[in-house]
Amino acid sequence: MVTVTPNPRRWWALGALVASMLVLAFDSTILNVALPTMAGQLGATTGQQQWMADAYVVVFAALMLPAGLLGDRFGRRRMLITGLGVFLAGSVLGSLASDVNAVVAARAVMGVGAALIMPLSLAVLPAMFTPGERGKAVGMISAASALGMPLGPLVGGFLLDHFWWGSVFLINIPMAALGIAACLLLLPETRDPAGPRVDAVSTALTATGLGALIYAIIEAPDRGWTDPLVLATFAAAAVLLTALVLRERRTVRPMLDMTLLTHRGFLLNTVAATLVMFVLSGLMFTVPTYLQAVLGQDAFATGVRLLPLSLGLLVAAKSAQAAVVRFGARAAVSAGLVVLAFAALLGTRTTDGSGYGFTALWLALAGLGFGFAVVPAMDGALGTLPADRAGSGSGLLMTLRQVGGAVGIALLGSLLASAFRDRIDVTGLPGPVAHTAGESVVAAHAVAARTHSAHLAASADTAFVHGMTLVLLVCGIASLAAALLAALFLSDAPGVRRTGPRQAPAVAAPAGDAGQ
Repeated sequence: MVTVTPNPRRWWALGALVASMLVLAFDSTILNVALPTMAGQLGATTGQQQWMADAYVVVFAALMLPAGLLGDRFGRRRMLITGLGVFLAGSVLGSLASDVNAVVAARAVMGVGAALIMPLSLAVLPAMFTPGERGKAVGMISAASALGMPLGPLVGGFLLDHFWWGSVFLINIPMAALGIAACLLLLPETRDPAGPRVDAVSTALTATGLGALIYAIIEAPDRGWTDPLVLATFAAAAVLLTALVLRERRTVRPMLDMTLLTHRGFLLNTVAATLVMFVLSGLMFTVPTYLQAVLGQDAFATGVRLLPLSLGLLVAAKSAQAAVVRFGARAAVSAGLVVLAFAALLGTRTTDGSGYGFTALWLALAGLGFGFAVVPAMDGALGTLPADRAGSGSGLLMTLRQVGGAVGIALLGSLLASAFRDRIDVTGLPGPVAHTAGESVVAAHAVAARTHSAHLAASADTAFVHGMTLVLLVCGIASLAAALLAALFLSDAPGVRRTGPRQAPAVAAPAGDAGQ
């Protein structure tokens, strides 16, 4: 077996990968704190805010697997640089956007770039590091992702308080440019021409099927769940995604290896990780608006007040492996999900007069639960797979996690929008004005300011908290259901484990290592 020849510049090259992942992690949370401000200045409804968040996530999820295969075929460094360039271009478009549709288009372009960056940042590691060094390298990349999460709201809040809302996109430009320069100067080129080819039909089915599903969920509260267009779109999504599954099952070397879901350990751990992303995405869509619109915090203060969630996550992520060693994966995952459920159900006690202290408590608990559940769940999912399927397993796991996040934003955001519209009191307002006030709590506060209606502002706050309570209730129930599944069916037995990281020649890292 050919061993990796250590490159004297490999740790500098790792800096390029860390910069690339930091860009993604940073952007994953910076928009959450910006959405209320953007909603006010662009006049965006709750549904449009969902699209600004989901356009990125849907494209990211749909293109992650084919993007990794493009790197195998055309060169991972080349495609990683391409991804950073596309992400930079999308950020420029976002900073120049003047309406909601332009922001959604820019976010979709950024999703294309992110789909290239995520798998390829990990896929180049086997060609640069020996098996003994690889764990440290992966840890440094993971640390960059963890660091970006709390920094996003803080930096985003500062920019929003001092500049226009487009600055939250503009900040990505120097970071992406730095990543491109570092990749050009430091990264070796690797490829795997023997890897599976990109299946254009499966890629199209994934993108259109997920897009149709998210569209139907987001539009349903406004149009009605029985609206012919909504029902037709749900039906189209079902047909497209079913066709995708059937096609992938017949393909000899599928991009999306659905047979991996027949491994019980992989399936249950993947379900747990996906449900956790569903819950976290819903929380991150809802809580910043509560902090800004209801509690009256500015953007930077909102970023600061989201820190308990990120800090809880970081503490748990650092301690999760020790918990698995001492108590077993089943206990760690189950306990994490129970803590997450408790945090969400505790959050349902929030009122428009609760103040921040109570919110900080359940946010910190949610972060702890998230970290203790998702880290061992992801490790357990991949640990049940044989070495020759680790790459396809990691790709499927990351894709399903992204889908969970997209559906979380769409479904929980739609629940919030419906509950808000049903509860807000717009008595006495003209029809068009009443409709505007019912679009979002930000819009309602804008109408209340113009009409000098303290009653409307108070009603908007109460209606939003009511909607948030329902969102948190669903999050709690989903977490409890996942905890029950984990406690009943997860096994602490290692199953089929990789005996060690595979070694690869310096010029051809195997595609199977992507995403590890």
